[in-house]
Amino acid sequence: MSVDPALQPEDPATGEPLRPTRQPGYYPGFSTLSQSPFWEDATRDVVETRVENPPQRRFFTEVEWNFWHLVFAHLIPQTDRTEDRQVPLLPPLDERLYQNKTAGYRYEDMPADREVYRLGIEAIDAVAQKQFSGNFDTLPYRNRELVLESIAQGKPEGGEDIWKRMSPSRFWQMILGDASEAYYSHPWAWDEIGFGGPAYPRAYTRLERGEPEPWEKEERRYAWEAPRLAVSSRQAQTKGDNQSHHGSGGTH
Repeated sequence: MSVDPALQPEDPATGEPLRPTRQPGYYPGFSTLSQSPFWEDATRDVVETRVENPPQRRFFTEVEWNFWHLVFAHLIPQTDRTEDRQVPLLPPLDERLYQNKTAGYRYEDMPADREVYRLGIEAIDAVAQKQFSGNFDTLPYRNRELVLESIAQGKPEGGEDIWKRMSPSRFWQMILGDASEAYYSHPWAWDEIGFGGPAYPRAYTRLERGEPEPWEKEERRYAWEAPRLAVSSRQAQTKGDNQSHHGSGGTH
């Protein structure tokens, strides 16, 4: 499946989109799973299962699954990854909700987690209708970004009756946290950030100066800019404009 170039990170030197790769990030060639022989059996089984056998859908309906898949694609875009190496974000969430697991606490201005995700669909669609006269999944990419941005800022327009039942900021904190946890618990994301994986039983040895372990890779940075259709690129431009007007010491 081809990716719209406007959704891919760009090379700031040329303005051209960076092509999706199997392993984006600053640690080319690094593989956390290559270290699995050094892990004990229980850890190896847990980590390898995340790649080979993620949980099947059991909580969300198909319609709900597709909706949250679209939302999570905005929370953690993966257009820099080839399709076969995109981290599955919804299966861990679906499994958590199916088992009715929580963080062990609930804010007083928030419903139960299961209800949050059901109400969240209504709330996001209400904001989309108010701002752009259409349901979230019918909007162009940029407009969907703006809908989610208004919620992230705690100032959604539309769905006021729903937001009285749950805090927009708490809602945003929950869905972003679930997306981030799913992404950064996956070995392919570990490859991207150069994380060496579980330290037991081998342990880490280089505890000073930030040096990599013998089995890790040296960081190799490259320049990139946010996709043109991403709200983050607009915010970055605004920040740059403010700096040009106020100088590096200005208030932003």
